[in-house]
Amino acid sequence: MAEDLNITTSTNKAEQYQSLIPQIEALLTGESDLIANLANVCAALKEQFKWFWVGFYLVKGDELVLGPFQGLVACTRIGLGRGVCGAAWQQEKTLIVPDVDAFPGHIACSSLSKSEIVLPLFNDGKVVAVLDVDSEAFDQFDETDAVYLQQIIELVNFK
Repeated sequence: MAEDLNITTSTNKAEQYQSLIPQIEALLTGESDLIANLANVCAALKEQFKWFWVGFYLVKGDELVLGPFQGLVACTRIGLGRGVCGAAWQQEKTLIVPDVDAFPGHIACSSLSKSEIVLPLFNDGKVVAVLDVDSEAFDQFDETDAVYLQQIIELVNFK
């Protein structure tokens, strides 16, 4: 596939995801390099939704270590249970935070971030990474995002 995206201008979030998912799948098909695939997922999401920050943190030992991302410079290492990313890793579940300042222990990599969604990625039943998405708007993310972002991360092969 050509490395161009067909960006939909629909205001319906579900329609945007439905247009984007097959394009991401095509980008990943035939490419075995994990870092390249994570980078393209970040770029596609950032381009479609114009979110403030989109990136992956990879589990390395007892820390999450910054992986491919799109946005401003970010925290490099996050401990288990720290911030939204560390909590999603520890709890092994998606976390939607409408106001990051109200989240106990939030790590402020940027004061411009107002809301966040973090999804864990699993391989053989273990969390191997998290997808972290931040917005400059409060209450940006909901169950629609959780459902479709889950479909996207399931396209990434961690084996």
